[in-house]
This record gives sequence, structure tokens and C-alpha cells, in this order.
Amino acid sequence: MNRRIALATALVAVSSTALLHAQAPAAAAAPAQVAPQAVPAKIAVIEYEQAAAATNEGQRALQDIQKKYEPKKAQLDALGAEIESLQKQLQAAPATMTDDEKASRARTIDTKQKQYQRDAEDASNAFNGDVQEAVGKVAQKMGPTVMKYVQDNGFTMLFDNSAQQQGGGGLTLLWAPQSDISKAVVDAYNATSGVAAPAPAGPAPAAARPRTTAPAAKPGTSK
Repeated sequence: MNRRIALATALVAVSSTALLHAQAPAAAAAPAQVAPQAVPAKIAVIEYEQAAAATNEGQRALQDIQKKYEPKKAQLDALGAEIESLQKQLQAAPATMTDDEKASRARTIDTKQKQYQRDAEDASNAFNGDVQEAVGKVAQKMGPTVMKYVQDNGFTMLFDNSAQQQGGGGLTLLWAPQSDISKAVVDAYNATSGVAAPAPAGPAPAAARPRTTAPAAKPGTSK
């Protein structure tokens, strides 16, 4: 009886030892868990829309848009000058001019001012739409250049500061000057786009935008 008990105990011990040896390689093969580590951040900042507009391609597009709206700007300037002339004539009207005549001239001035306002707003909206479309096309083409520059220079995070520059609110960022990659990206894009720098065209493209406020009527000249 004691011999049977001893034999059973030995078999259990051998089985347990074999099982441990069989499990040991599998346990050794299990990969060790690595604790997560923080990666140092290297932040890049770009004014994306401004950078796209500053490229040679963007500058050429803006010059073309400026030329497109020069006739409309001249038309608005002429209408504005006419309104100012009519206002001066009404102010200098002789005392013999009847009230009805003064009222008629004031209504004419008011009508032309409203026309000026409508035409200027329409032209300004169309101008802005053309600018946004042109800059957007360049910005889209510039994307691979931006990503390549970020990767080649080891940046781990990229912020677009365009909204801040346009007064769009959002997160306010402070950064060191060397974090702004706008000019470097513009230079890199120009080097690969094949578009030469445009010749200076006088005033900046924004100067072609028609003013949206008509010459103000003088006190007492409009009803």
C-alpha cells in the first residue's frame, strides 16, 4: 500500500516537472512588455494660405486676378468721382435754386450712391472668390512639399496659423521664430514648381479690390 502511494507521488512529481519544462520555452518566447515612452515634440508652424499666395505660382495668379478687375475698378472710380462732383455742385447751388430742384438732385445722388454700393460689393465678393479659388489650388498642390519638409527635418507636429492671421480666433499659439517654416516651404515649392517669379506689377493685388463704401453724402444733400 505504501509502495503504491510512493509510486503515485513519484509519477505526479515527474509529470509536473515535464510540464514545467514544456512550458518554459513558450514563456521564454513571449515578448517582454515595453513601457511607453514620451517622444520629444518638435513643432513646426506655417501660415498655409499666406505661404501659398507668396509662391511664384500664387503671385502670378494674383496678378492675373488684379488685371481682370482693373476695368471694374476704373468704372467704380469714375462713378465715385461723379458722385463727389454732384455733391459739390449741390453744396454750391445758388440760393435761387428751388427746394424741388435741390430735392431732385439729392435723390439722384442717393440713387448713384446705392448703385455704387451694390456694384462695389458685388465686385469685392467676386474678387475675393477668385482669390480664394486661386490660392486654394496652389495650397493643394503645395501639400506634398509641406509634408516632405516636415518629415525631412524631423518635425513631429505641424500647426497652421492662417486662422490667427486672419482674425479667425481659435487656439492662440506662441512659438520660436525658427519654428515658422512658411518661407522655407515657399522656397522649396518654388524650386520644384518650375514657375518663375513674376515681374513686379506695382501695387499689391489687394489694391485692385474695389472699395465698398460710396462717397458719403454731405449733410443736407440727401433725403
